[in-house]
Amino acid sequence: MFGKTYKKILDGFPDGVFVFDDKLRIRFMNAAFRRSFFIEKNRKGPLPLVLSCGKDATCGSLAACAYCAFYRGMKKTVESGKEQTESMQTTVRGAFREDTVSMRIRFYPLGEKGLFFGVATGSYQAAFEREMLSAQKVQQRLLPAGKQAAGVNYAFTYLPCKEIGGDMTDVYELGGMAYGVVADVSGKGVPAAMLSAFAKAGLDRGERDLGGALKKLNEKFNELEQDERSYITVAAVRIDKTAGELHYATAGHNVPILLKNARGIHEIENPSPPISNWVSGFEYCEKPFSFERGDMLVMLTDGVTECKNAAGEMFGIERAESVLLQSRNAEDFNSKIRAALGVFSGGVYSDDVTAVAFDL
Repeated sequence: MFGKTYKKILDGFPDGVFVFDDKLRIRFMNAAFRRSFFIEKNRKGPLPLVLSCGKDATCGSLAACAYCAFYRGMKKTVESGKEQTESMQTTVRGAFREDTVSMRIRFYPLGEKGLFFGVATGSYQAAFEREMLSAQKVQQRLLPAGKQAAGVNYAFTYLPCKEIGGDMTDVYELGGMAYGVVADVSGKGVPAAMLSAFAKAGLDRGERDLGGALKKLNEKFNELEQDERSYITVAAVRIDKTAGELHYATAGHNVPILLKNARGIHEIENPSPPISNWVSGFEYCEKPFSFERGDMLVMLTDGVTECKNAAGEMFGIERAESVLLQSRNAEDFNSKIRAALGVFSGGVYSDDVTAVAFDL
């Protein structure tokens, strides 16, 4: 009973804890240690040795072991019978970047013959970084998959200001027409990313009417019982290329939808409350707008217009429209807007940046 309780307590520690013997074999490791080094909990046979150095390798048998902080510390502690400290850095690799995490390992004699105790401070950070990178990979997979929908070419930009973002963009086809959606949720980081994933999953892709889709999303959001600080702004369009007509609907999205044609830029707006618990039973509706072949449609989040430079000046809708006027097509617009924002902000973004453009 004591043994199970002891292990349960250690599994609750945020730092990596392990016990090893005088043969340098790991006899116990807690959950944080396993997470940090991707060690399988239920692996058959002897517990795998630190850092998964090799499937059949004995700790200390490889040439690289001379440089291993764990091996050095364990060996010194066994030989001296005294406390030892080692430092190391480990690389946390994800799909889109890699980080270096520093770690300090302390080794202690346990008081029981042949057993020793280790604590890896910083292993919780390593595990957290890996989990964040996994979340980042999942979020990237939620982005639009292709460059065309229902015969409409499109391109998009997605630049989260943190590891994971709170903006959402989606492009899909239904009934021979292309649909485009951009959404911006309240907050930043993990809570915002969770709301963003909810918006992606909660929007009914089978609903042809955009107003009806937003109404359903609002009803689902209210089932979450969020407080009044949580909300989602949405802009959605349906593009009927055959008829030369687009339909649009918004929910609290204060950045206008931009249509570029031979006469210049049209700012398309539709004032309405965001997806929230602020106004119960609001009836969202869609509106039509005609276009001609060769026009271009752009949807942005406020991370573009409210992007700031070192002096605190905002990028603004005027600069976004200027970029659009100079763009040949959707791909060119996204390339130019990324470059313009990078120069303007110095590459430092205080909010998520999202843009999607369609060649009509």
